[in-house]
Parts: sequence; structure tokens; C-alpha cells
Amino acid sequence: MDQKDLGHKLFHTITFGCQMNLNDSERLAGQLRTIGYEATENIDQADVILLNTCCVRESAEKKIYGKIGEMKRLKSVNPNIIIGVVGCMAQKDKDKIVKKFPHVSLVMGTHNTHQLVELISQIETSGEKVVSVWDQAEQLAPDVPTVHKSQISAWVPIMYGCNNFCTYCIVPYVRGRERSRPLENIIAEIRQLGAEGFKEITLLGQNVNSYGKDLDTQIDFADLLQAADQIETIARIRYMTSHPRDMNTKLIDIIKNSNRICEHFHLPVQSGSNSILKQMNRGYTTEYYRQLVTHIRKSIPGASITTDLIVGFPGETEEQFLETLDFIKSVRYDVAYTFLYSQRSGTPAAQYEGQLPLAVKKARLNQLMAVQNEISLEINKQLTGTIIEVLVEGASKNDAMKLMGRTRTNKIVLWEKTGTEKIGDLVNIQIDKAQTWVLKGRLL
Repeated sequence: MDQKDLGHKLFHTITFGCQMNLNDSERLAGQLRTIGYEATENIDQADVILLNTCCVRESAEKKIYGKIGEMKRLKSVNPNIIIGVVGCMAQKDKDKIVKKFPHVSLVMGTHNTHQLVELISQIETSGEKVVSVWDQAEQLAPDVPTVHKSQISAWVPIMYGCNNFCTYCIVPYVRGRERSRPLENIIAEIRQLGAEGFKEITLLGQNVNSYGKDLDTQIDFADLLQAADQIETIARIRYMTSHPRDMNTKLIDIIKNSNRICEHFHLPVQSGSNSILKQMNRGYTTEYYRQLVTHIRKSIPGASITTDLIVGFPGETEEQFLETLDFIKSVRYDVAYTFLYSQRSGTPAAQYEGQLPLAVKKARLNQLMAVQNEISLEINKQLTGTIIEVLVEGASKNDAMKLMGRTRTNKIVLWEKTGTEKIGDLVNIQIDKAQTWVLKGRLL
């Protein structure tokens, strides 16, 4: 007997983009639950389908438009189905979506996702299309119920929006200005998650290091981390994403002296060329960035440092690209997430002269990845023979006889299942083999 037979109203969510979007989808699900909807993996059974969209890269945008087009089939089969396009692309392109896809019932932007119940009820009552996209958030949105996908790890948003206006990035235009949640709300949510059995939380924001700047109280992200570290029911605390410009020694020192904050610093540098960083409006130099890395490694020798890099920014010369290569060789990241520059309409860089051919960008990306993969492997090999604490997350995607978990430094570990481990356990694994992206070992 399926959920339809039980009389449930069903919803299905398709999420594109970053962790913030994934968390938004959990909060959309929580709202739908309050009016009697249950989640279904079978899209053909759904009464409501929500596409939570991203517009950071052109490739993602094309994929999303294709997926919206596919939904027309479901509307023809069930005229009463509610198909909603929400999130960043809805914020940016609402008129285009309304015009191109008449089968879409709901278009909702990023600033009023807390209104989902009201908007769905409006469509159910009237049968009419609803377009609700606020130009900006007048105030911090109220907290809403959340349905967490994981049994052990949860995202906790600490702020919304971004004030940085990097010249390549659309986020400030679709997510709005920075708005911080009150400290007491965040801590209360973390305590509740601990009481429910969650072992790990990740504090989320477009730039977590800016937390508190808009609040009346004198509090910053380091203070928030210090308060969260006192919650004994949580085993691990992570956060993302940091902006190097706002990272400081106070924050690093608090992490050093903490019990639960993981020793993993994701610090997106984007380029190893000062001239490119200036054009990107990143607000720091490679010299400043190196000082941060030096302080991290001196204070927390076992920490992992990961980054994001953009290849092929408009006007990037071969010399500037080689500066980035030299930079990653000297910094030696554990992992670098690398991206081709993608023109985003509405951003300053989209209008810059010197847009590079795709072939040049791909060649540089491949060269960068080859160098970084070699560094990642060398760093991981140093862990061979060591014993590392791992949080059990579940079965390996590729081998049901193996389990998968993560170290505090955010490295993935695989080992043969023994039958004694449970999801959420903290176990000790001896590392026997190191690969570029994965460590392999055995349970002790």
C-alpha cells in the first residue's frame, strides 16, 4: 500500500545548488508537513512538486530550465498538480519563467520562503497561478519547521544574504543583504537538535564570518562558535562558508581552544593573482591570505585547509594563471574545488572585456586539477598508518559491504563493515591506504 492509498497529500522536492538551497528545501518540507503533506520519492504521485533553483552557474541554469520543461508532462496527466519554481532562479527570472512555462503554478523568490503554506493554500483554494517574489527582505524571516534528511547531521542557518558583491557572483542580487539570526535562536535550535540525537551541525551562511555585523548587540561569529561549543550533546560543529577578508586570529584561536569545532577551514581564495583578486572585488591580497594560513597551521597543526578556485576570469593572462598554480603549490590545500568562470547576467564581470574561449578555460582547469590532485594525494598519504576518529554516516554508495564516514578534518573514510557500527557512532579507523579523495582503513 502506497502513501496515496493512505489518503496523504504528497510532495516531491528537486533541489539544485548549494547547502543553503538544501537547507531551504528542508524548511519548505517542514512547512508542507504542517498542512498534511508527506514527502514522496515518486514524482508521478506528487500533488505538489517544488523545484528549488540555483543560478550561480550557467550550466546549472540550463539544466533547471530543462527540468521545468519536463514537468509539463505531469501537468497534462494531472491538471490539479501544483508545480512550483522557487529559490534563486525564481528570484532572478520570474518573468521569464511565467512566460515560458505556463504549466508552473507557483513562482516564489528567496525572501519569502516562509510564506509557502499561505501561497500553496491560496492556489488550492483559487486554482490560479501565484507569483510572489519580493524585491528584498524587509526584515529577518521568521523561523519555520524543518524536516532534516540526515539522521545525524543538520544544517543550522545563522544568517541570510551577502554584502560582498564579488564581481562574478549573482548571490547578493538574489539573496539580498546580510541578515543575522539572533544568537539565542541559533543556540536554541542547536540545543534542540542535540536533544533529538543529532551528532553534528553545520552553521550556514553565505559568509559566516560576517555574522553579527547587522545586530544591535556586540557579537561576532567567533562568539557564536564559542557559545555553540558549550553544548555537550553535539559532538561536532562545522561551518560554511568563510570569506578570507573577514577571517581573523580571534576566530582561529577559539577553534584551537574548542572541544567540538572541527579542525577544517574552508577558505575560498578564488585566485592566486592579486590583480585578478582586485578585479573580482575580493577585498584581500594573497599576502594577507598567506598570513591566515600560516596562523592556522601554527595554531592547529593537524587542520585541513580547503578552497575554491575560479579559472578563466575575464582577462586572465597565462602569467596570472601561472601565479595561481604557484600559489596552490606553496599553500598546499587538502582539497580545492575548481570551477570554470561562468558569465552571469546581472554581474559586473559579465560585461568585462577579455572573456576567454571555453577551450582555454578548460585547458587551464585541467592543468590546475592535475597539480592539486597530486598535492591532495601527497597530503593524504601522510595519514597512512594513523588512527583517526570517524563519524559513521552510512553505507558506501559503491559497495554495500563498506561503511563511509568523515574525519573531523572533513576527509572521507571507507572501511569494511563489521556489524558493530551504527550510523552516528564515533569510531576509530586505522588508515591503511590513501587516495586523492578518499582514505581507506579498518575498524579498531
